[in-house]
Amino acid sequence: MKQPLGAGFVVFGVTGVAVVGPLLGLSPAWIALAAGFGLAALTVDAARFGGRGGHLLAEALPGGEARLRRIAVHEAGHVLVAGHEQMPVAQVLVGSLACLQAGLQSNGCTQLEPPAHAKLAPAELRRWSRVLQAGMVAEQLVYGESLGGADDRALLGRLWGLSGQDAQMAQLEQRRARREVEQWLGQRQAELESEAELLLQMAPRLVRSQPAAMPASQPPELER
Repeated sequence: MKQPLGAGFVVFGVTGVAVVGPLLGLSPAWIALAAGFGLAALTVDAARFGGRGGHLLAEALPGGEARLRRIAVHEAGHVLVAGHEQMPVAQVLVGSLACLQAGLQSNGCTQLEPPAHAKLAPAELRRWSRVLQAGMVAEQLVYGESLGGADDRALLGRLWGLSGQDAQMAQLEQRRARREVEQWLGQRQAELESEAELLLQMAPRLVRSQPAAMPASQPPELER
């Protein structure tokens, strides 16, 4: 949960309790205590977790494993297609806690070695198009829709833009790359789910904190 939104919930809640509380016989002291606790929680969230405390809590609760599994499926798509394209993977992170431990503000991320040049040849752009869209395709295959991938699309757009390619050509090539990934991953869905399960088991949570991945420097990040 982002800090402004969290603060809004606290203010809304305190206001509601302040209005309704006395009618229910609640002591003003308890209302003040609840307000202080909420503001303290927001302060700790901002200082310790970068405002992502809501995500950490959601992942730690009983239903958190389903949330982490979806992230793992997304990242597994990147991993499998990157391996097929012979693009080395430096690090894979699943979950907000793993990303915070690595100093990243994300729910999940696959980090690749950066390209040698900012301006890429068309063949290299097609490879990046397949790898960057693989997480979204993986979600689509397993869940029927993709919720993540906004950062992947943004990075892909920057790569095509920096390489000076025509926008219409970029869109056509990206659509073709997505169809290729859909076909390739569709034939390997069992492998995809197996990789996702492995990543899920490595993902740390507040109630179970172990290393999530191998170390890395600062390569491009394919974030969920």
